[in-house]
Amino acid sequence: METLLPLVQQHTALAVVGFSVAFRGVHHLLRKLPMPKVVKNDDFRTWKWRNLSVSLVHSLLTGVWAVSCLIQEPVMLQQIYSFYTPLSYLLVCVSSGYFVQDACDIIFTGHAKGSWEFLLHHFLVLWCFLYTLFTWHYVAGAVIALLVEVNSITLHLRLILKLASAQYSQLYQANKVLNLFTYVGFRLSAQFYITWYILQNYSWLDHGGYFLTTMILMNIMILIYFYRLIRADFFPRRKSHTEQNGTHSRDSTTRFLND
Repeated sequence: METLLPLVQQHTALAVVGFSVAFRGVHHLLRKLPMPKVVKNDDFRTWKWRNLSVSLVHSLLTGVWAVSCLIQEPVMLQQIYSFYTPLSYLLVCVSSGYFVQDACDIIFTGHAKGSWEFLLHHFLVLWCFLYTLFTWHYVAGAVIALLVEVNSITLHLRLILKLASAQYSQLYQANKVLNLFTYVGFRLSAQFYITWYILQNYSWLDHGGYFLTTMILMNIMILIYFYRLIRADFFPRRKSHTEQNGTHSRDSTTRFLND
């Protein structure tokens, strides 16, 4: 790993593009897997199923990877600005490739308008991650930020189950409780910890305002999503007449993006 790091650092842009292509390869491999009939019969659900499947692979990989990095080197929690390991640098590089791939998938498949919130999220993440990769600063901060991917595992599974119209299954009911705990324990905690660190060390951090602004925007977004999550899973609205009869309008098909 130590011998690979200088090569990746010398060709960072190429490495990010390479990992983006690799995730696109994962996308094509996952196309061969079967999907529920209710998904297959709807073009939007088919696209979103495949998009979420790649996202789930990314979350499983990087969530476990981020936790492992912090367990091996807990000093990263204190030295967010300067400390990193070859494995943690590579993690940020791999994750950046995924976000590039996912943004391109959303844009070039014509779903940018309906998925603008995801694109905004990806833009905010990428401008921080790319700064980190090219300056070699805040790598530990990016690793801490990637703890949110532990929660993304349950978030993606939640949406996949909703796409398959399995939101009343026992698996969904169990996952929604686990999702609540991982949202607080990994997403909210990681975001707020990084925000606290920047505020505490703002006077000497390079481009502190740049990162603080990003974190404030991200915090606003995740709190809005948290409210939507609680409302949708624990205080659901009454089903419409068409949903009660088992039919779905275009709005009900895409509404899960906001739920």
